[in-house]
Amino acid sequence: MSFSLNTQSAVDRLSQIHIVPVLVLEEECSGLKMCEILLECGLPAAEITFRTSAAAGIIAKASEKFPELYLGAGTILNCNDLHRAFDAGARFAVAPGFNPTVVSEAVKNGFAFAPGVCTPSEIEQAMELGCRFLKFFPAEAAGGVNMLKSLIAPYRHLGVKFMPTGGVTTENVKNYLALKEVAAVGGTWLGKADLIAAGEWEKIAATVKAAAAMAAEI
Repeated sequence: MSFSLNTQSAVDRLSQIHIVPVLVLEEECSGLKMCEILLECGLPAAEITFRTSAAAGIIAKASEKFPELYLGAGTILNCNDLHRAFDAGARFAVAPGFNPTVVSEAVKNGFAFAPGVCTPSEIEQAMELGCRFLKFFPAEAAGGVNMLKSLIAPYRHLGVKFMPTGGVTTENVKNYLALKEVAAVGGTWLGKADLIAAGEWEKIAATVKAAAAMAAEI
């Protein structure tokens, strides 16, 4: 079983970026400002979660304004949001859990989509449907790097790739990225919603620069 062309492209690009900020954005203006900071500070990717009504619009506007930014959509829980995300310009999408209906729809349309998994059974169900790009979530709560190593072992020969998210920090990020089966990690510590709401752009920029420097060392 091989990756679809779009999924292979996403895995390749994410493997170059290493750390993908996971963002909950409430409104367009601050969302675009956050995207601008990511580019200026050397971290050219973002997962914009569909936890807010502004997500699709921000992806659409940011895709136009910052075409070099590799944008994805997060918290994709149904087929409607899956299509909205890719119609808006998302290059990849992820979900917190494994929903076979959404996975099937993504595979059918050739979307680069990573469902959330944290057990061998979920991995096998996703792979049975043709998906080999998976989000390990919630990474730390589910057992962290040691758990992910154990999950990888039986499936390594099949070429599965993971994007761990949830509890990944500056202290453990290199441990995750040291695994060759990890394409990238989701950085939930970057672009915190409260800092964005407060307009703490200098503080956010410093955090992004530090993450970009760390990614450059990988």
